[in-house]
Amino acid sequence: MKNKVELLGYYGSDTVIACSAWTSTSRDLNEDKKNRIGKLINMLWSEGHETPFEKGLVHFLVDTDIASHIHLLKHRISSLNAESARYKELKEDKYYLPEDWKGITNSDYVGFGSETIGPNVITWLELLESYTREGNELYHQCIKDLEPVLGRKRAKESARFFKTYNSQIQADVMFNMRSFANFIKLRNSEHAQLEIREIAQQMWDLVATIDGEPFKYTLDAIARKINE
Repeated sequence: MKNKVELLGYYGSDTVIACSAWTSTSRDLNEDKKNRIGKLINMLWSEGHETPFEKGLVHFLVDTDIASHIHLLKHRISSLNAESARYKELKEDKYYLPEDWKGITNSDYVGFGSETIGPNVITWLELLESYTREGNELYHQCIKDLEPVLGRKRAKESARFFKTYNSQIQADVMFNMRSFANFIKLRNSEHAQLEIREIAQQMWDLVATIDGEPFKYTLDAIARKINE
């Protein structure tokens, strides 16, 4: 299945961020100040006054392959919790298959189950799916046989070595807008791996299309800075 992102909720807005910045002078929000929120947001971000942006939060639920989950974990200024094969047996066996592999066949002999297949007979997408399914079967078998000897805890935490990098888990991740901007800059870049780039783009699109566009000026300022 594809990686997917759901927006669970958010806190704050451009107005909340602006009021946080105005605390150093006056938080009174008159019409003149309301009309200057966009200009203030842009000035704050462009000049590196990023602390007020920590008052805005975005909260996601992500179905992700393990390789992309590792990219999420590297952002230590996010708040993240995820399914753990150490604490439970992953019974759904969800996995990700890269669509851009479609039609690309093997150029040499490959092992496929108990067979050896000649060149240009099978696609790498089919091979990956077969390899993943076999790993999942071995994972469950291994837990069953290890448990009576090593106990349930050790069986689960060590049998997961059969799980492949394309195995999918669910992660709960929250960013403040300052850390979200950093995540987008690094992970929605042409230099990032395709899968995490797609996750980052889904996150951006979800925030950009929240009813009422509460973070419109913040997103505009972030995009402007990234594209400089």
